[in-house]
Amino acid sequence: MARRIYVGFILILLTITEARTQQITRIDPTFWWVGMKNPKVQLLVYGPSIAQSQVSLNYPGVKLEKVKKVENPNYLFLDLNINPTAKAGKLNFTFSGAKKTTYTYELKARNTNPKGQGVSSKDFIYLVLPDRFANADESNDNFADMADPEADRQNPFLRHGGDITGITNHLDYFQELGVTALWLNPVIENNQPQTNEGGSMRSAYHGYGFTDHYQVDKRLGGNEAYLKFVQAAHAKNLRVVQDAVYNHLGINHWILKDPPSKDWVHQWPTYTNTSYKFQPVLDPYSALSDKKITLDGWFVPFLPDLNQENAYVANYLIQHALWTVEYFGVDAWRIDTYLYNNQAFMNRCNQALLEEYPNIHIFGESWVNNVISQAYFVKNKINFPFKCNQPGTLDFVLWGAFNQALNQKSDWNENLVYQVLAQDAVYENPLKLVTFLDNHDMDRYYSVIGEDFNKYKIGITWLLTTRGIPSLYYGTEILMKNFKNPSDAEVRKDFPGGFKGDKENKFTATGRTAAENEAFNFVKKLAQYRKATPALHSGKLMQYLPQNNTYVYFRFDAAKTIMVATNPTDQEITLETSRFAERMSGFNRARNVLTEEVQNSLATLKLPAKSALVLELLK
Repeated sequence: MARRIYVGFILILLTITEARTQQITRIDPTFWWVGMKNPKVQLLVYGPSIAQSQVSLNYPGVKLEKVKKVENPNYLFLDLNINPTAKAGKLNFTFSGAKKTTYTYELKARNTNPKGQGVSSKDFIYLVLPDRFANADESNDNFADMADPEADRQNPFLRHGGDITGITNHLDYFQELGVTALWLNPVIENNQPQTNEGGSMRSAYHGYGFTDHYQVDKRLGGNEAYLKFVQAAHAKNLRVVQDAVYNHLGINHWILKDPPSKDWVHQWPTYTNTSYKFQPVLDPYSALSDKKITLDGWFVPFLPDLNQENAYVANYLIQHALWTVEYFGVDAWRIDTYLYNNQAFMNRCNQALLEEYPNIHIFGESWVNNVISQAYFVKNKINFPFKCNQPGTLDFVLWGAFNQALNQKSDWNENLVYQVLAQDAVYENPLKLVTFLDNHDMDRYYSVIGEDFNKYKIGITWLLTTRGIPSLYYGTEILMKNFKNPSDAEVRKDFPGGFKGDKENKFTATGRTAAENEAFNFVKKLAQYRKATPALHSGKLMQYLPQNNTYVYFRFDAAKTIMVATNPTDQEITLETSRFAERMSGFNRARNVLTEEVQNSLATLKLPAKSALVLELLK
């Protein structure tokens, strides 16, 4: 079915239809603002045979610089220049053709609400899949007029009804845990039909197939719910990370039903999927054909690949990014499938966001397996021919090291976490990398480590005490588990207590088991300490060569020094501390951050089997 959709799409004929009346169906962006640093904005105007119109505008401080026609006569692109003196108000565009039409477009005044505040190493991000977290409004679970009208919690592949208000209702839970920022999987409308994958019909509940960039999905509560969520989060000192997708859009996107031009998305003689190989993008010896397939191949048949070399496409995406930050007030930008995008376009988009919102943080998903390749997709110190300007990136290499180190059977002196961090010199600022133990596309962390709670605590300790911006996938704090077998749905279960009729409520201590409370409290203890301790979240890092099956490092600044020592073996280890004198000199006592116990001698330390020790050194 997907192949037929694709073939049908590329054979669309862009024919001129004679309009009996001038009708404007929509203008994107849906509104704009006075006082933006960049005075220019390009409006996409859509309506039957609108290209036959003459367009005029008379508004003080706003100049219609150019009216541009494209291949499809149902579109016009209007280039505006908004003078800093322009006032907020209503612009009346006149379209003169077979029949004169006036369209009123709003220029808003910018508000003073927080926006583009960024996230930094001071933060602790919590990743939420909205459809699977909490359902506050069952009336918006499904709509008969949408391409996928079903919602069924008993079916792991369909929508379950979670919504944005459900997340808003649990902001106190995040604060208790020590979270400071919330990253929601995409909330933009996904009015996609179900797809047949492996014999099962599946919904686009994950959110990565946009069908209208300017609408939050009404099954999640729409624009109004998202606005209220961001404002409520800010009121509780929680920042919000927007999940962005530039590489592709949903096959059911409104614009693909009548595209401005055939090259709005990448076209191939026959359907061509991306190879999912990152190497051709940065390989100095790669064949152009391999690089083209990586970058221009479709991610899957129902997610067409956007042609960012088309200037109109590029402007459309960049302006939507700016509009989203300005309208909703989000603070940071996580970019899906970053490496599959045209990298010159990504630099343009990043720069536009950073110029308008200098504090915003941007970090993309580039799923690579080595440090040099990861450095290519972030600001780096390597002499690559292409210089990426992305401030941060998801640290997939350290994620691999975390999990491999916890599962290796021998030779702990070859600690993989140490080896990865030892190469941080390639990054301009490794503190801006976002670290994690798992996410919505992976086997869950607790399952990967064999449901070993002692290993769980070591990994959480590494995550919350080493460099970078840590992020936690929803439910990891209550030991949610599973593998992606037979599908991704297995690692995207509903959060217990978030839905009507749930027998257990894991949002409360009384609803959690003893093991779940121990896990929750472990994360909470370390996260809250990290939040209050600049040396731990923003201080320098010094690590020592792993010896005697232990890995030891320090986070420190002028005010405090924290020692982290981990023993992942099955035997207790006595750790002689004399070789750490460079960092421990002058300290003779320590407070155990996790137990609050005071250790009055530091000459030797006992490390129980499979344990992590976090000590605040004292004089």
